[in-house]
Amino acid sequence: MINLITSNEQDKIQVSDELMASINKVIEACEEEEKINFDNEISLIFTDNISIRQINKDYRDIDKETDVLSFPMYDIDELKAERTSQDKHIKPLGDIVVSLEKAKEQAEEYGHSFEREVCYLVCHSMFHLMGYDHMEEEEKKIMREKEEKIMEKLNIVR
Repeated sequence: MINLITSNEQDKIQVSDELMASINKVIEACEEEEKINFDNEISLIFTDNISIRQINKDYRDIDKETDVLSFPMYDIDELKAERTSQDKHIKPLGDIVVSLEKAKEQAEEYGHSFEREVCYLVCHSMFHLMGYDHMEEEEKKIMREKEEKIMEKLNIVR
């Protein structure tokens, strides 16, 4: 079971029920792909460019807006251990912060829907929460293949 805690901390873009349904499907598909079979909790925060820039500066020392930030609770090896744990408590996977303002800008720039962009950002962030990264070229390739697999599976295409 996934306990998704959402917080909308911006007032520029409406978060529709349809968007939330798509986000939930993305999260479920990502966890299914990685065989996350334990009860977990994810915090999803919607914000704007000003706020995400401040968060980026505070946590990554990068003074610039970005589209999404991920704050995982586990690295990939710790998460593997959690899959076999007999502990029945809900385990927090981490936090996802999405700038809906930036997502809208990028959707327009890339020529696809706002929903597709937000779902991709959530998908991308979910793989960070599950221990993946893209700092090295080989890591990036693995992560991109996983993201594309989920997006194609859910028919959320460009």
